[in-house]
Parts: sequence; C-alpha cells; structure tokens
Amino acid sequence: MNMMVNLKINGQDVSVPEGSTILDAAREVGINIPTLCYLKDINEIGACRMCLVEVKGARGLQAACVYPVSEGLEVFTNSEKARKARRMTLELILSNHEKKCLTCIRNKNCELQNLAEELGVDTLSFEGENIHYEIDDESTSLIRDNNKCILCRRCIGACDNQQISVISCVNRGFSTEIGAAFNKSMADVGCIYCGQCIVSCPVGALYEKSSIPQVQNAIDTEGKHVVVQTAPAVRAALGEEFGLPIGTPVTGKMVAALRRLGFDKVFDTDTAADVTIMEEGTEFIERFTKQEKLPLITSCSPGWVKFCEHYYPEFLDNLSTAKSPMEIFGAIIKSYYAEKSGIDKKDIYSVAIMPCTSKKFEAARPEHSTSGAQDIDASLTTRELARMIKQAGIDFANLPDEEFDQPFGEATGAGVIFGTTGGVMEAAIRTVYEILEKKPLDDLNVTAVRGLEGVKEATLKIAGKDVKVAVVHGTKNARTILEKVKAGEKYDFIEIMACPGGCINGGGQPIVDSKTQATVDVKALRAKALYTEDERATLRKSHENPYVEMLYKEYFGEPCSHKAHELLHTHYQKRSKF
Repeated sequence: MNMMVNLKINGQDVSVPEGSTILDAAREVGINIPTLCYLKDINEIGACRMCLVEVKGARGLQAACVYPVSEGLEVFTNSEKARKARRMTLELILSNHEKKCLTCIRNKNCELQNLAEELGVDTLSFEGENIHYEIDDESTSLIRDNNKCILCRRCIGACDNQQISVISCVNRGFSTEIGAAFNKSMADVGCIYCGQCIVSCPVGALYEKSSIPQVQNAIDTEGKHVVVQTAPAVRAALGEEFGLPIGTPVTGKMVAALRRLGFDKVFDTDTAADVTIMEEGTEFIERFTKQEKLPLITSCSPGWVKFCEHYYPEFLDNLSTAKSPMEIFGAIIKSYYAEKSGIDKKDIYSVAIMPCTSKKFEAARPEHSTSGAQDIDASLTTRELARMIKQAGIDFANLPDEEFDQPFGEATGAGVIFGTTGGVMEAAIRTVYEILEKKPLDDLNVTAVRGLEGVKEATLKIAGKDVKVAVVHGTKNARTILEKVKAGEKYDFIEIMACPGGCINGGGQPIVDSKTQATVDVKALRAKALYTEDERATLRKSHENPYVEMLYKEYFGEPCSHKAHELLHTHYQKRSKF
C-alpha cells in the first residue's frame, strides 16, 4: 500500500499517494492545470511547458506533469507568474502554427484551440517566419500534415508505446519536425497504420485519409447498389460524436442514420464475425488435432497482420488463413448475396464502417479480391461516418432505433464482442468447446480471457485435453508473447489485436481529449457496451446463428470447404521495415 503524501495546492490541503505528480494531486481535488504534451501513460515528458506552476522554495516555475509531490510541498497553480508564462508559451506555439481552424478536421475538437479559449489568447504578440511542409498523403490510411504540428511528441509516444517507433523528431532548433527515417513517407516504412498516433494528436497534424467523397459518389450514382456493414466497436463509440456519454451503445440509431444517408442495405459485420468463428474455429480444431502449425494466431486485426509481416514474418504460417470479418463479409456480398439478389457484382459498391484506420489498407490489399474486384470498395472510420451524418443534417440523438437488414442483420453475442480484446478468443472458445465436447458450455462468460491486462493467459480443459490460450492487445504486448513463443513457451491459440484495448480503441474511433483520458477509463466503458449487448442477445454462440447455418447449407457446404477457402481465406507476405 502506497504511503500518503500531504501538500497544499493554492492553500488547499491535499493528500495523495506517494509517487503522484503535482498534476495528479491537482486533478484529485478538481483544480485544472492546462496541459498539451501530456498524455497519461503515453507521453509524460514536460516538454510543452503549458503546465508550469509555482512551487514554494523552487528557483523557477516547474512542470506539474513531471514534478513529484513531497511532504509539506506548497504549490500555486494560478499565480500571475504562472499565468503569464503559460500565455507566452501558448502564443509562441501559435506563432508557428498554421491557423486555418475553420477548415481544419479538428475544428471544435482541438486541444490547442480549447487552450487558447481557456487562457483568453485572442491576439498574438509573436508573428514570424513559418516553414511550409509538404503533406504526406501517400499511404492508404493516414495523412501527416506537419504544418499543423505543435511538436508535442504525443504521436511519438504513442508509436513508441506500440514499439513500432517509425516516427521521431528530426532536425534541430527551429527546423525540428516529426518525421520518419530518411524523410520517407509513412507508406514506405514499417508503419502498421494502427492510427494510435491520430487519436493521440491534440491537433489536426494527423488524420485518416478520407473515403467520404467516393462513398457519397457511389450513393448518388444511379444503378449502383450500395451496401454498408458496421463493425461491433462502432456502435459502442459513435454516440460520443453526438454528445452521448462514453460507452453508450447506439446500434439502432446508427442503422437508422445509415438508411437516411442513402445506403441500399445496412448489414451487421457481426454476422460475418460468426462466419469467421466457424472458419477459424474449424481451422483451430484441425491444427490442434494434428498438432501442426501451432499456435494458431488470429488474423482479424489488419494492424497486427501488417506488424507480423514487417517484424515477425517467421510467424506468418501461424496466422489463421481466415480473412477478417470485414473481408469475409465483402466476399460474401460480392458472391452469395449478388447471386441471390440477381445483382451484377460490378454494380455493387461495398462499404465498411470500421473503428480502424488500418482497415483502409486491408481493403486495398490485392489478397482481398473476388474475381478481380476488391471485396471492400471503401472503408470509413467511425469519425468519417459521424461527419457524413452531420453533413447530411441528420439529428442523430433523436433518431428512432431501427433493425439491420436481413439476411445479414442477425448476429450472435459472440459476434458483438469481437470489438474488444479477448472477444475473438471468447467467441471461438464457445464454439470450439461445444463442437469438441458435443455438449453446451456451462458458462458462456469466459472471464479468463476478459479484461484490459496487456497479456492474459489461461489453460482450458476441452475434450479431456489442455488447451493453452493467450490474449494480447497492443503490438508492444504482441512482441512479448511472440518472444515467449520463440523462447519455447507452448501455446495452442493466441488472439492478438494491434490497438490497446482492441477495436474499441481503434485509430478510427472518436478522439477523446487528454484530460478525459486521464480521468475516465474509455476502453472499459466501450467494452462494457459490447458485453452488455452480448448478455442481452437471444443467441450467444456463432454456430447457432440460423443465417450462418443457412449460408453454409446453401452455398459453402461446410466450414473450411474448398469453396470457403476460395472466398474466405487468404495468405500474407513478408514485408521490409524500410
């Protein structure tokens, strides 16, 4: 148990655990100290100097985010000296910032803009030379605009936290900028497009490459049959863009909004998640029975797959050959659905709403095509969908709840929990157990693989055999588990998601400011929304989905059949780091 430390902040007595910072202590008692570079557990470096405070007895102002508390410390957060220093710091930052706020993607959701308002900065004392940077828009997934960059280094912290580390500060002094090695584009380095840099950025220096114009054009084109699917994590976060509390599930309103945007069919990616379990679960049973190519590692997360291709290609044979739910659905839409509906697949435009920026890269991969046509024509982030809804003038919060279209609107609770870390593993266990045991699982809540710990391990007894599983999220933790496998640790089945927390915290989700992130467990609240939907679902096991049963009976025959392999499976390739 931590010792408590007693101090005074603005004359107020405060008691906080030993090891806390002044910033921690101030927030404990509701005192706001402005920050900009600070991002809890990601970037705590005191670089921006926005959080300067007076400490009695100290020679100068101190950065509250890194200054440790001590017994009897006296702190003044709102003295004239501190206020003047913060204002000057902010004006200096703004003097070298491209101030095109009205046309910036982060307008009204920008921490720099908010600080200027909070500190009353309505004029600038410093105006000088600005460097113009070329915008890096060569990748499929993200855009880097250093003209908006404030050198807070939060993107570097996020990339380092993922242990990708493809961006850092380059040059010195006034010429300092954020970039990749040798001034390369993000398309030419080992970036996995997880987008954690985007959700960490306080301004508009990083954002997803938008596919809204292409999607809107398809909707407006006569003769185009535009189909949309939505990933489970989207429903747990979309409401945040419209003022609803974090973790509010908005499934019905989301479906209603998509119909009003003009999509011809609104389907649920969760249905394809159930198909994924049938394919991946069958694949696991085959490998486990033969004791070949173990551990089987999930392949639903495109950021993780790209990470594996760049950094651990020796594990490519361990990846499940089953495509992700998004791509499985894309293949089904342009084969089974097209045939059943009597629509030429060339006239189908398939859109996926995803919590992920790496899904844009996945959609463009040549491995994911059906007879020469991409399975997914466009992947939009949760944020992009919110922009489309706002641009269309739709009153989202007051929409009625509507249901997905059939036959691909019926999913099980197992499909829903794909959106959080441990969800894929739990869904697979529910099905694999019942197939091998030939009896119902006593408790469908497989708590051993739930939670936000970086690495979770469990040994399950299935059909008289021990099955050792592991669940990890974040590529830093992926390295940990893969190194253990290389060192000889035995696992049978591993789930890996690239983003911390899984898809609920994907790079395409609504951006939460650093102050909220420091005080609210965003990942836990979004995950709770998915587990709640699972608990309320009539069906909670993928193999009991009647529409999935129909799909196999009418089209694929059985999981991992020849036809299923042709359309629903793929292989990946080794990629260089630079």
